[in-house]
Amino acid sequence: MDRIRRNERMTAMMKLLSGTPNRIFTLNSFCEMFGSAKSTMSEDVDLLRQVAEQFDLGEVDTVTGAAGGVRYRPVVSRAGALATIRGLCEKLSGTERVLPGGFLYYSDILSTPEIVNRMGEIIATEYYRAEPDFVLTMETKGIPVAFATANALGVPLVIARHSSRVYEGSAVNINYVSGGGSIETMSLSRRAVKENQQALIVDDFLKGGGTARGMVELMREFNVTVVGMAFVMSTAEPEKKRISGEKALMTLKVTDGEPASAEVKPAAWLEEKPGA
Repeated sequence: MDRIRRNERMTAMMKLLSGTPNRIFTLNSFCEMFGSAKSTMSEDVDLLRQVAEQFDLGEVDTVTGAAGGVRYRPVVSRAGALATIRGLCEKLSGTERVLPGGFLYYSDILSTPEIVNRMGEIIATEYYRAEPDFVLTMETKGIPVAFATANALGVPLVIARHSSRVYEGSAVNINYVSGGGSIETMSLSRRAVKENQQALIVDDFLKGGGTARGMVELMREFNVTVVGMAFVMSTAEPEKKRISGEKALMTLKVTDGEPASAEVKPAAWLEEKPGA
């Protein structure tokens, strides 16, 4: 094999790392791939780390221990996250997107890969330390951002449904009180998760918190710990939800009028310093 130049190695390494976020690659695997010494690969990793940090492209870090190696995490700085969400809030505010019942039309936002991937990276940044084993969402509108979050975390996506599917085998079904106060059913295949795992709940919209509470109770049936809950948007009212400790990217307040108007703001935690 012809000698591989450093710029070629680093380009290939960054593609491999960024294409599989949060996956650990051993230095030995890179050494075998490029025919280079371990000391050379360590230098390349250091350069990648510096470039990623300089241009706010995420984090390339080294994991120590027997199962250690190199991984890439698409970490978004708090300033970068706030700038992204502020831009979305400007698009969503006003009168054109308000729907009956105080809801907001933003399906186009949830169907734009660039935006959804960015939101997933912002959410994942907040939960890397929690080390969830999978991301849980409820069908159907929350699936895109939940998938993007799962991809950034490098974990599977699990989808709870309103009814069981025959092709998923036996399932656990629970009844829960929806945001509108009606009793609905939530179902999840028994094979989808394992006992003692950790789940991150991600969904698109939070109003009263009934559906989110249902997902928490569903995880309790599987003996799974919920390590966090994240949402694209939360309504300002009701202020008290049926869950606590959640993080939404945006807050929605609809004011009455002819026509009604939506005021969408970044969530308060985005304007705080990390760790505050």
